[in-house]
Amino acid sequence: MYKVGITGGIGSGKTTVCKVFEVLGIPVFYADTVAKEIMVEDVLLIAGIKDTFGSESYFEDGKLNNKHLAGIVFKDEAALAKLNALVHPAVFRAYDVWESQIPSNVPYTLKEAALLFESQSYKMCDTSILVTAPLQTKLDRVMLRDGVSAEQVKARMDKQLSDEEKMKMANHFIVNDEEHSIIEQVMMLHRAFLDAASHFKKS
Repeated sequence: MYKVGITGGIGSGKTTVCKVFEVLGIPVFYADTVAKEIMVEDVLLIAGIKDTFGSESYFEDGKLNNKHLAGIVFKDEAALAKLNALVHPAVFRAYDVWESQIPSNVPYTLKEAALLFESQSYKMCDTSILVTAPLQTKLDRVMLRDGVSAEQVKARMDKQLSDEEKMKMANHFIVNDEEHSIIEQVMMLHRAFLDAASHFKKS
C-alpha cells in the first residue's frame, strides 16, 4: 500500500489538514496520539520507561506521571533522546498492526507525526508532506489552544527541526496560513497520490 507521511511544526495545523484527507476517505494514523496511548498500554514500553526513568514515572493506577517525566526529558536532551528511543519503536509496532487492518481497496494511507523526520520514520513512507505556517500564526494558535506564553511555545519549537531543515527532506508542501485554501491544496495532492498509488500497485 502507498504510504504518505505528513508532518509540521507545532501550531502548523497538520491535524486540520489530516481531517480533510479523512473526509476524502483516507485513513490517518496519528502517531503522536498513539504514542500517548501506548505509553500506558504497551507492557514492553512501560517496563523500558520505568527502568530508564524510575518507577515513579507511573502512578499506582497505571497512569503516566507526566510531570515527573517532563521534568527530566525537557531539561536534558540526552534523556529526551532515550525516551524517544523507547517510544518510537513501540509506535512503529502499533503502526504495523494498524496498517495490517486497512482494507485492500484503500488507495493510500497517511501517517501523521510531529517527529516524522527526527524519528527517521519518513524513510518508511513512499512520500511526505510538510505543513507550514508563518511563525506568528503558529505562536498565536498554540497560545490560544494551550493557554501558554509565546516563550513556552518557542521552547517547544526548539525541540523540533526548523521548517527550513524539514523542507530539505519533504516531497510536498501545504501552506496553512489562513490565506491559501487548504481544501484546494489537499485535493491537488489527493489526485497526485491516487495516481501514484495506482502505479505503485501495478509495479
